[in-house]
Amino acid sequence: MKRRLVLQGLLAAVPAAGALSALLVAPKQALALGGTLPELDQPAPDFALAGFVPPGTEGQRSLQDFQGRWLALYFYPKDFTGGCTLEARGFQQDLAKFHQLGAEVVGISADSAESHASFCGSEGLAFPLLSDPGGLVSRRYGSWISPYSQRHSFLIDPDGVLRERWVAVRPSGHSQEILASLQARITAIPSPIPPSPSSSR
Repeated sequence: MKRRLVLQGLLAAVPAAGALSALLVAPKQALALGGTLPELDQPAPDFALAGFVPPGTEGQRSLQDFQGRWLALYFYPKDFTGGCTLEARGFQQDLAKFHQLGAEVVGISADSAESHASFCGSEGLAFPLLSDPGGLVSRRYGSWISPYSQRHSFLIDPDGVLRERWVAVRPSGHSQEILASLQARITAIPSPIPPSPSSSR
């Protein structure tokens, strides 16, 4: 009798487990610590946030401002903390390489524009840091557990389409991860085929 009950319990659990695994792999339900992640190969969630824009001004940046360029958008918990400082230094170190590939780097956290200005000045950061104190944009990117943005990153193409995402990243070497993915994607884009000599006659 006990054996039969155990078997019935296992059989009942199989569909539930199957449903759970289907939920986890379904693109529309991609979950992470911080919420539901935006779908890949779809328009990236829009944003328009104030922040600090080097070389030394406070201003606003939106997704549309980066149209025609690749965008490495990264969320992080807090200015001046160990992991966030290490991650920012990595992006700064690789910034020229991102620019050579036609890409920009933008960081987002809940810190104020004033804090971002101090952080950029302290670390010599030459890319924008935007302020999302209520987590509105962080939530759109599945990257918010109040009161902090979570350490997630996204690669957005020149048409505003989300192409890659990294969840709960390790700060050390993360910039290199994104750079390698960007390089691979650009290399994979076919070059325009030049006209044949006969067609130009």
